[in-house]
Amino acid sequence: MKTELLISALAQDNDPGWGFKRTIAIALFAGCSVAAVVFVIGIGPRPDFAEAAHTVRFLFKFVLTILLAVTATAFAIRYNRPGATLGLIGPALAIPPVLLVSSVITELFLVPESLWATRLIGSNSRFCLTLIPLLSIGPLVCMLIALRKGAPSNPGLAGAIAGLASSGIAATFYAANCFDDSPLFVAFWYPLAIGIVVAVGYVAGRKFLRW
Repeated sequence: MKTELLISALAQDNDPGWGFKRTIAIALFAGCSVAAVVFVIGIGPRPDFAEAAHTVRFLFKFVLTILLAVTATAFAIRYNRPGATLGLIGPALAIPPVLLVSSVITELFLVPESLWATRLIGSNSRFCLTLIPLLSIGPLVCMLIALRKGAPSNPGLAGAIAGLASSGIAATFYAANCFDDSPLFVAFWYPLAIGIVVAVGYVAGRKFLRW
């Protein structure tokens, strides 16, 4: 059978099926468990977690990271077969960055210009760039193993999507430890850390998700 015919046959049904979805669910559970263990044993929440949980800016970080993890995971499930279309997932993927940009604009209006640089630099940038990729390792490995059950037309992109979903999970855990709640900090450092994981996922996908 020619490659084009094979791809066409695989693309007839864009629904990944319950078998693949179940595999992804198991991978997510395993990956989140690994990240949780690493977080609890090696990192832990910030000392004032209970007090911070009453502030909007602290909780908003979790809104962003959880939305990223959920939409990217849905993208990974949808993209596991050749010819799959994004459907409503495409616009959904834009929600976290749109919310983040809106929060940054609001911050710039509410905070004096003299404090912008301080808020952006923060106090935990080094930890952000280190801990999010570290916490992403477990989820990313589990996601890549699960995605081998599919047949994405672009293995590199599939790996990058897995990296995006994994970094969303990792960033959710890290947000509980991070003392910098300013949207300026989140908008600058979190994407840098997430970009590292996405790049690793892309390289790993090209190597391990080829079919």
